[in-house]
Order: sequence, then C-alpha cells, then structure tokens
Amino acid sequence: MKPIEQTQRGIALSKYFFIPQRTIVAIMGFFAIVTGYTQRQCLSMAITQMVVHRNKSINGDSIVCPEEDSDKIQQGGGTYEWTEEEQGRALSFFYFGYIITHIPGGLMGDRFGFKWVLNGGLIWSVIATLLIPVTVYHTEHIGLTVMRIAQGLGQGVIFPTLSVMVSHWVPKNERGRLGAVIMGGGQIGNVLLFAFAGLLLDSFEWPWVFYIFGIIGAVWCLTFTFLCYSDPVTHPFIKPAEREYLVERIGGNIERTDLPPVPWAAIFTSSKIYALLSAQIGHDWGFYIMSTYLPKYYNDVMNLNIKSNGFYATFPFIAMWISSVSHGFVADILIKKNYMSITNVRKMMTTLAAIFPAVFLILASYAGCHRPMVVMFFTLTLFAMGGYYAGMKLTPVDLSPNYAGTIMAISNGSGAIIGWLSPYLVGVLTPGATLEEWRFVFWVAFIVLTLTALPYCLWESGEVQEWNDPDFYNQNKRARDEAKRQAKEAKKEAKRQQKEAKMEAERLKKEAKRLKVQG
Repeated sequence: MKPIEQTQRGIALSKYFFIPQRTIVAIMGFFAIVTGYTQRQCLSMAITQMVVHRNKSINGDSIVCPEEDSDKIQQGGGTYEWTEEEQGRALSFFYFGYIITHIPGGLMGDRFGFKWVLNGGLIWSVIATLLIPVTVYHTEHIGLTVMRIAQGLGQGVIFPTLSVMVSHWVPKNERGRLGAVIMGGGQIGNVLLFAFAGLLLDSFEWPWVFYIFGIIGAVWCLTFTFLCYSDPVTHPFIKPAEREYLVERIGGNIERTDLPPVPWAAIFTSSKIYALLSAQIGHDWGFYIMSTYLPKYYNDVMNLNIKSNGFYATFPFIAMWISSVSHGFVADILIKKNYMSITNVRKMMTTLAAIFPAVFLILASYAGCHRPMVVMFFTLTLFAMGGYYAGMKLTPVDLSPNYAGTIMAISNGSGAIIGWLSPYLVGVLTPGATLEEWRFVFWVAFIVLTLTALPYCLWESGEVQEWNDPDFYNQNKRARDEAKRQAKEAKKEAKRQQKEAKMEAERLKKEAKRLKVQG
C-alpha cells in the first residue's frame, strides 16, 4: 500500500489511544475469528433441536449411555426428519464454499491489503447466517446446505487476510504471542457459541441462535471499518513512534507497491510448502471433527440435555485458547532468548500438538459413558492441540512475509478440504450414532494426526525463503541456471576432448604399427 503523510489532526487523535495500534488490530483480528466461528458453529448446536430426536435401544453389544435426566421427559429434538448423512452434509458443506475463496482472498489481501477483503467476506457471512432460518422453513436440508456453502464463501478469506495482517503489523519477536492470540479466536468463538446457544435453545426457538450471532457479526463489521487499516504506513491516527518502530522492525515489505506476481513455480516446488500442508491437514482433521460434532456427540452418544451440552462443550475450547496463548508466550521467549531457533520451536510445538491429542481422543472413546472422564479427555485433547497456533499456523508468515496471505490460503484451503471431508465422513461412519461407531472415527483421527506430523518435523523451516522476493529469487535462479549450463558445456567439452585424445592415441598406435611392419 502507498504510504500516506500523517496530518496534525491524525497525530492529535492518536494521543487518545492508550494501547498500541498493532494491539488494537490484533484484538479486532481476534474478534474477526470469534464472530466467524460463532456463525460457522451455530448449526452444530441448533441442529440438535432442529431434527427429530433419535430413540436408542440396546442392540447386541452396543453401548447406550443413560439419559442425564432419566426421571424427566427427554429434552431436545425438533420436527425435521433428516438422516445422519443429510445432517453431515449440511454441517460439512460450509467448507465447500470455504475452499473456493481461500486463494482469491489471499491474493487480494497481498495485493490490496487485508481490510476490505476481510470486512467484505464477513459481511457476506452475516447475511447468509441471518437468512438460514427462513431458508430452512421453505427448503429444509437442501436449502440449508446451500446457505452453508454461502457462509463458507464469505469466511474463506478470514485466515488468508489475517496472515497478511500479521505480516504487516506484527514484528517477528511478537508473532508467537500476538499470532497465537489472533489465531486462537476460533476457540473463544466456540466457547461463546456453545455456552450462549445452549441457554438460548433452552428458552427460545432455534432460529434465534442464527439471528443473535448474525447481529453480533454485523456490529463487528461496523466497528472494524472505522478502527482498522491495512498497514501502519496507511493508518491515519497511529502514533508516529509506533509507525517508525514497525517500519524499522518489519522492513520495507509493507510499503511495496510493485510486488511481483506470485512465484507459483517456486512455491509448489518447495518441500516446505508440502510439509506445511501435511501438518495443516492433520490439525484440521482432528479440530473440525471436535468443533463440528462435539455437541452432537454429547447429545447422541452421551445423552446430555441441551443446557449441559452447551456447558460441557465449552471446556475443551477454553482450554485450547489458554493453551494457544501460553504456547505463544513460550515460543516468543525461546526465540527471543536464543534458546531455540524459529524452525525448531515451530517443529516442537506442532509435533506435541499432534501426538498428544491423538492419544487423548482414543482415551475419550474408551471412557465409555463416564461423563467426567469423557469431558476431561476431550478437554485435554484440545488443550494439547493449542500448540499448533505457535507452530505451523505461523509458518506462512515465517516462510514469506510478502506472500503470507497466498501461502495461508494454500495451506488453510487444503485443510478446508479436510474440513469438508471429515465431518461428512463422520455422518457416513456413524449412521446409528453409537459409541462403537465413534470409537472407529477416533482411531482414524489418531492415525491421521500422527502421520501428518512427520513431514513437518523432517522438512519444515522457520526462515524466510528465497522466493519471498521473486526478483532476488529469479536473479539467483538465472545465475544457478547459467552455472548449470556452463557446467554442462564444460562436461561436453571435456568429453569431446577425451574422445579426440582417444582417437589421436588410436591413430598414433596404428601409425606406429605401420612403421614397424615397414621396418
């Protein structure tokens, strides 16, 4: 973005802000994810009150948990007779739209700044959220699936544009802390949604969940419009000292108006990118199953009523948020004190965030109907997963500050395919919603989480890649190509000379033999 000169009015206005503008931008980025996740997850709670409650009976060796209030009439259930697969389709097709706008969102964020791309996406999501109730009334699960795709289209730009925001506003030595705070907004969004949706659904009809959280999203969009700007050099009322500090610490990247085209060939031939994709897929497989299906697991398997469901569903996400912020502080200390390199910190955080959740998921499935144990193991699952936010979630910014939005779009978009696939497969694999069916789902998650961490440990880096500056990369590439060409020519010349020497030796040998015969 082109820098602007600050006016005296802007400098005077900056004195009324007692916290740095980069902190304000980070807070608004945090709430962007919070409001996005509340809209995304509304259906996870509401669907328990939309569909007809399934009456379970003991069938063979199947485990059926007792109802929480066995002396009361079973709560929950609505009027729509949708199969588990139809419900899974409605829940998972959000990610179909989510995938589509990832790369366009990243490209536009890199080129034009994150502000209006992010704001436009969330406005679109708000509109889709508010339209869901009337759509369901008229078209049931088919229209609901279409509106979920529409929600995804709007929210697909969130993480790519926020990666652009981090690269333009947060210095390297603060990225672990502020990056974890921002990217951890999804956990708080889930906490707020599950807690308040449980109370709303206990007292009001299910459409109110969509109306309330849609309105909250609209308030965020309005506030963000007036408070935030794409980078420090275009912010009209940032303190001059903070502006100078950020330009000095982040560098000239934020001022580039001549950013070359995305170096696609270099990106897609980099082992670092595929290591990142692998870790992203593992994270998203486990996290989306938990965030999308936890209320249904509590409702269908554990037989919790709607108030208890919302209450207990908050625990894992509170723990994950605390963990993600804590891991961010630890990561910053390790890097700042030079105890570990950025690369090793990212690898350690990501590996721990994959292995331990995989184990806790399995333990939760074997805890059976013991509710405190199940809640504890699910809480430990997401607590351990918090390390991802000081690990691979910051890798796009580490690898390429100039193209962080595009890299995040590629990685998060690939993970979003899993976000679409894993919840849909859960619906297919759990037609009876039994504990045994869910145990198989968790074993699959165990395998995915552990295997996808391995490439990240082997190949990932926390250093800026050469192709972050395409001009420099192309110059070096030409030099390397020229060196290869010269080496090839030298090799050919050496072979030619060797061949000529051999031919000359043969000629001399024949000549000597001829002279010997004549003599």
